[in-house]
Amino acid sequence: MKQRLSSLRPGEAARVVGIRVAGPMRRRLMDMGVLVGEVLQIKKVAPLGDPIEVRLKNYSLSLRKKEAQAIEVEVLS
Repeated sequence: MKQRLSSLRPGEAARVVGIRVAGPMRRRLMDMGVLVGEVLQIKKVAPLGDPIEVRLKNYSLSLRKKEAQAIEVEVLS
């Protein structure tokens, strides 16, 4: 089932299935390693939901909620 990265909770893992934004923001996300097929895990979410800390490959990445809403994922069980 597809959903937005911003809707996941800490501890959940997911595979990126799409990046639903164009232009410089898309390029920036891809440069940081957010690519279709990559597996990531939510580590922490700030109290108001912004930012979100994600574990991707071998590093942690903090994303704004707006950026996380642009990433479409498939939750892994």
